[in-house]
Amino acid sequence: MISTLELRHIVECGFQPLSCTCTVNPDGSLMIKVFDSSSGRVDLLATAGSTSELTSSCAIANLIGELRSEMAAHHATGTVVLSI
Repeated sequence: MISTLELRHIVECGFQPLSCTCTVNPDGSLMIKVFDSSSGRVDLLATAGSTSELTSSCAIANLIGELRSEMAAHHATGTVVLSI
């Protein structure tokens, strides 16, 4: 089991050089906000239903890869808002 603090750190580092904040809500859901720190422009705002499936580095890396792909696919249209 990965601690909440470690989970947040891995996710936040996974979007560098962009800035990222990862919040684990009391109900166990995850909110990820990826933004450009110089302009403040939000590139991604995603909520995940539960952190219970993110029990390994591989699962977290897959989530980050999926979100990065969505960001790349929608780069020209602005902010990507997802519920995963």
